[in-house]
Amino acid sequence: MSQNLNTNQNPVRNIAVMVAGIDEEYQNSILEGIIDCAKSHHANISCFSSFSGVISNNRYDKGEYNIYELCNEKKFDAMILMTNTIGNLEVRAKVIHRARTSGLPVVVLDGEDDEDFYHVRINNTKAMREIVHHVIAEHQAQQICFVSGPLANPEARARYQAFLEVMEEHQLPVVDEQVYFGEFRAVDGKKAVEKFMSAGIATPDAIICANDAMALSVVMELEKHDYCVPDDVIVTGFDNTYNARHYCPSLTTVARPLNEAGYRACEMLLQVINHPEEETPWTISLDAYPVFAESCGCCQDLTRNIRQYKKSTFQLIDDCRSNILLLNQLTSQLSETETIQENFEVIRQFIHQLECEQYCICLCSEWEGMFRNSYVLGTDDAYQIQGYTKHMSAPLIWNNGEFSAVQKFNSADLFPVPMETGGNISYFLPLHFRERCLGYYIITNSDFPTKSMLCHSLMLSISNSIENIRKLIHLNRVIQELDKLYILDPMCNIYNRNGFIRVTDKLLRQCKTEERSVMVSFIDMDGLKLINDHYGHKEGDFALQRLAGIIQELCNENSVCARFGGDEFIIFSMDCDADDVENLENCFYKKIAETNAIIMKPYEIDASIGTITAKVNPDDKLFELITQADSLMYEQKKRKKTSRYLRQE
Repeated sequence: MSQNLNTNQNPVRNIAVMVAGIDEEYQNSILEGIIDCAKSHHANISCFSSFSGVISNNRYDKGEYNIYELCNEKKFDAMILMTNTIGNLEVRAKVIHRARTSGLPVVVLDGEDDEDFYHVRINNTKAMREIVHHVIAEHQAQQICFVSGPLANPEARARYQAFLEVMEEHQLPVVDEQVYFGEFRAVDGKKAVEKFMSAGIATPDAIICANDAMALSVVMELEKHDYCVPDDVIVTGFDNTYNARHYCPSLTTVARPLNEAGYRACEMLLQVINHPEEETPWTISLDAYPVFAESCGCCQDLTRNIRQYKKSTFQLIDDCRSNILLLNQLTSQLSETETIQENFEVIRQFIHQLECEQYCICLCSEWEGMFRNSYVLGTDDAYQIQGYTKHMSAPLIWNNGEFSAVQKFNSADLFPVPMETGGNISYFLPLHFRERCLGYYIITNSDFPTKSMLCHSLMLSISNSIENIRKLIHLNRVIQELDKLYILDPMCNIYNRNGFIRVTDKLLRQCKTEERSVMVSFIDMDGLKLINDHYGHKEGDFALQRLAGIIQELCNENSVCARFGGDEFIIFSMDCDADDVENLENCFYKKIAETNAIIMKPYEIDASIGTITAKVNPDDKLFELITQADSLMYEQKKRKKTSRYLRQE
C-alpha cells in the first residue's frame, strides 16, 4: 500500500461507489480495501448497489438497477466504478455515461480502456495462461472444456482469450461444444456440465472455469454423475475465494490482490482530489498468480489452516442460523401487518440485530400509487419506475438506538439527515416491487450488507411487506369506491335508493328509541319527458341535476335526501313539525323559481312535493311513511293538472 495522505489539512471527502452484488466475495474483497483506505483518510463512502441477476427476472432486475439513478454526482468529490459486476450492458453504459459527464475524477476497477477515467487493473491474462499451460504440460490434459463469463465483460473476455491462445500454442483445437458462456453465476457451472455431457464429445480431461463459483458448481455436478475430481476430470477456477480454498478438493485457481486493488483505487482518488497539483498515474496494474491445489492433482498441506477453517466455518454456520431465525421472525410478523405504521413497528423490533449505526427506510412521495389511474383506468402511470420522486419521506430512521422520522426531504440530498462526520460507510439499496420503485434503504457502518448471506432476502421481505400494505390501501379504496357506487347516484351526486335506505333505517331506529318526530317529503319532477322529447336527454339530465341541487340545499344536518327513482326524489328529516312542512315546501318552490330565472332555459324546471310529519311509533315502517308522502305528492300533481286544464279553457 502507498503511504497515507495527510488528511489533517483536507476536508472530509465523499466518494460514490457503483457496484452490483456486494454480498459476493469478489466485490466484498475490493470493498474491504476501499473501506480500509476511506477510514484511514476519514473519507465517506456511499455505495450504490443492486442485487441484480440473482432472481433471473427482468422486471425485478429493472427495479434493482434503478438504484443507480439515485446517485447525485454533485454530492460527491469522486467516484469508483465496479461496472464489471453489472450484468446489464445498457445499465452499465448509462452508469459510465453519468460518471463521464459528472466532471468528477473516476476510477474504474477491471474495466474497459477509457481515457477519461483512472484505472486499477489486475492482470488476468498471465495467470490464466499459466493455469491452462499447467493443466496441459503437467497433467497431460488434451480434451479441455472452458466455462466462460459473458464476453461483454472485459475480465471474462481476457480469460477466454488467454485460454484460446494457450490451446492454440499446444495445437489443441477448440470447438463450440467445448465452451459454455455463462454469467459468472454458480448455476452456470451446472448448465455447462449438462451441455458438455449432451454435446456428444469425449469426456473432458479438464474443465477450466473463469471463476470459482462456476468451478465449484462444476465439481459438484460432476460428482452427481459419479466423476471424481481430479482423478477423472481436472477442474480449475479463478479468484481464490474462501469456498475455493476450503472445498474438498480445494480448487486450483488464481489469487488476485482484490483488497489491494480496492485500497489503491480509493487512495488514487484521494490523491487526485487533495493534491491536484501533483501528477497521478492514470493506470495501476497489479499481478494475479496461480494457486495449484487438489482439483488438478497438486496437493497442498492444509493441516496448518484446519483450526482456522473450523472456527470460521462454525462462525459462518452460526451467523447463518441466526440470520435465518431473524428473517423468519421478521417475515412472519410483517405478514400480519395491515398498515404502514404497524409494518414499521415490527421492523423497529429487529433493527438492532443488524448491528449498524444507522438504518433508514426512504419512501417515494407517492409510494402508494394513484388509485384512480392504476386501478380504475388500468394504467401504470401512477408508479415510479425510473428514478426517484423529487421529494421523499423517511418514516423510519434508526440512529444508534434512537428512532426518528423525516416527513420530507429532497431525494437529491440522498440522506434524510446529512452526514456531519467522516469515515462513514453507507450502503444505498433499492426498495421496490418488481420494476416499481417504492424507495430505498440506507445502512450505515455495518457489515450486514456485505457479510450476511441473507441481506438480500431481508430487504426483499421488507419490500414485499410494504408492497402488501400498498395493495391493502388500494383494496380498501376500491371497496370505498364500490360502496359509493352502491349508495350514491353518480349523475345527481346524492344518495340513491340503496344509500337512502341504509342511512335512514338507522335514523328511524334512533327516532323510535328517543321518541322523536320525523318529516318525509316525496318529490316528483314535472315534465321531464317533455324536456327529453323536445330538447334531448342531455337537457333532461341537466334539469334533474339542478332539481337535485335544490333538494340538497333544503337539507340540514338532521336531513337526508336521495334520488329515489328516475325523476323521483325524497327527503327524510328529524325533529320537525307542521310549521317545518310549510317552510320546506315554500322554500322548495321559491328555489325552483330562482333557478329558472338564472338558467333561462326554453323550458321550466318544476316538481310536485308531498310532505308528512309524524311522531314515529315502534311499529312504523319507513316505506309506510314514504307511501303516505307519495300519496300527498300525487294529490298535488293532480291539482296542478286540473289547474292547467282550467287555465287552458
